[in-house]
Amino acid sequence: MSEPSTLPIVQHYIDGQTVVSASGRTAPVFDPALGEQTKRVALANGAEIDAAVAAAKTAFPAWRDTSITKRQQVLFRFRELLNERKGELAEILTAEHGKVLSDALGEITRGLEVVELATGFPHLIKGEYSEQVSTGVDVYSTKQPLGVVGIISPFNFPAMVPMWFFPIAIAVGNTVVLKPSEKDPSAANWLAELFTEAGLPSGVFNVLHGDKEAVDGLLEHPDVRSISFVGSTPIAKYIYETASRNGKRVQALGGAKNHMLVLPDADLDLVADSAINAGFGSAGERCMAISVVVAVEPVADELVEKIRQRMSQLTVGDGRRSCDMGPLITEAHRDKVAGYIDLAITDGADVVVDGRGIDVDGASEGFWLGPTLIDKVPLDSRVYTEEIFGPVLSVVRVHSYEDGVALINNGAFGNGTAIFTNDGGAARRFQNEIEVGMIGINVPIPVPVAYYSFGGFKDSIFGDSKAYGLQGFHFFTREKAITARWLDPSHGGINLGFPQN
Repeated sequence: MSEPSTLPIVQHYIDGQTVVSASGRTAPVFDPALGEQTKRVALANGAEIDAAVAAAKTAFPAWRDTSITKRQQVLFRFRELLNERKGELAEILTAEHGKVLSDALGEITRGLEVVELATGFPHLIKGEYSEQVSTGVDVYSTKQPLGVVGIISPFNFPAMVPMWFFPIAIAVGNTVVLKPSEKDPSAANWLAELFTEAGLPSGVFNVLHGDKEAVDGLLEHPDVRSISFVGSTPIAKYIYETASRNGKRVQALGGAKNHMLVLPDADLDLVADSAINAGFGSAGERCMAISVVVAVEPVADELVEKIRQRMSQLTVGDGRRSCDMGPLITEAHRDKVAGYIDLAITDGADVVVDGRGIDVDGASEGFWLGPTLIDKVPLDSRVYTEEIFGPVLSVVRVHSYEDGVALINNGAFGNGTAIFTNDGGAARRFQNEIEVGMIGINVPIPVPVAYYSFGGFKDSIFGDSKAYGLQGFHFFTREKAITARWLDPSHGGINLGFPQN
């Protein structure tokens, strides 16, 4: 392993080119499957924050005034390049995040959906027109971009989450400063460089690497008009309060504790497959993971056994080796997640499958934690109440549909949920009664397609706007209403006749 001081540094991408940081500060970037530091990432100082925002501000007037047709052509070209070269990006994601290659490709595909939505933006930013609202007076509206917009994205989806925001923001005429996670920063640079290759002018899409100093710099900068964020609830709340206090429009998506309600009439094989996929995909490091199975008795024992059997078939290891699940993002996060297993034992839960110390198809130094199944989790245990963000699936047993709904609705979060049943009436009642923003009916991870918007309720979102879909276009534009009167020709113009007055 190379000495950290000799490792390559991921630099900022500002005004269409790589900019070497002068801050003197860096953070380590690891390959989680190897347990080795492979890179460093620059951490911006105040001057670099100002430079990124200034580049975006300078580029804004020309990009705002670029024709809709030209902007659309650049987006189409970006979409084609990304689709052709998504394999390159998937390898970057696996090397820095640890998710398996198939999952990385899936992440890119979901991001591409938003790029494709953004190519249709001309229809979605049309204004309205009303004639003769008063004598000779017409009123019409236009939708215009905000200016410089800031995007702060998390480590778990280094490509998809930025793509929830920047394609729409750029399509409608804004310029962007993206601050990706310092844990897996390279995907952001790759996307920005690809957009430049597609014909995007310099300064329209900038990547600023950093830590809290960079975040606060964007939240407080007077030239940044909006902030889009995805991450944990405490940080989402901080982002919302700080940016709002500084006069910015904010969409801040927070954490989750997603439940799957299983009714006794459900197909338990489908439920078990879905619980595996939704609980352990991407090593559970996603805000739409199912982390709690709520089993309505008497099906819990049978369901737990079916899940346990399927877990024994999973291969954990290096994402480049066709494994089912990769490592966690860092050693510290792995240890934090593993600590919940000890906590479950202390709280009297039944650890059915313990993911610690498993055999893996990968380097022993990797940040490994295998899929873990915990039954009979007490509702006052932190294993139940907190977002674990790892491959830990809890089972809670209830006696009725009503008990399950009450359990979900009493939670602090309201991001995603699912019901598994063959009873259409129960499913319809569930979608009406449940206080959650995204609902699956026999679908374990109900992430909406791009033309619907993503976001939850309660402590899972701060601000009034969800991500992408129509709400995304509303967020990144502001409306002007114009009231106009033009004199009728009878009131003037050329008249060669004898003056009458």
